[in-house]
Amino acid sequence: METRNLQRTDFDFWTTIQTRWRDMDALGHLNHTAYLTYMETARVDLFIQLGYSGIKKEMDESVILGAMDVQYWAQVTHPAQLEIGHRIIRIGSKSYDLLGIAFLGDNVVCSVIFKMVSFNYKMNKAIPVPDKIRENCRPL
Repeated sequence: METRNLQRTDFDFWTTIQTRWRDMDALGHLNHTAYLTYMETARVDLFIQLGYSGIKKEMDESVILGAMDVQYWAQVTHPAQLEIGHRIIRIGSKSYDLLGIAFLGDNVVCSVIFKMVSFNYKMNKAIPVPDKIRENCRPL
């Protein structure tokens, strides 16, 4: 999937992130792992926007990351303000996909497809995808 051509209107959940000096690497741009931290923060915000209290193992309807596919489209240097958008793009019986994207101004700098598994940590097993997630899916 070519994600660098997506627009802001293609995303439903938003978080603004300020880069940090420590996120740069020896080459002078943001380290590749920093984007995943930004996306993780935005993912917690997504769950709060859906009406959850965040992502916690004590919740009956929690989540665990199963896989991710990352595309880096442009370099970013500090300081910068990134806008992170998410969209639920696929629903399975116990898993779903989130498309995460980082914009710097009008440019897409990073996109990630996260395979999320609905999970109950008390029972230590995957559970059916909750209705709150299902109701907010918009396949591409």
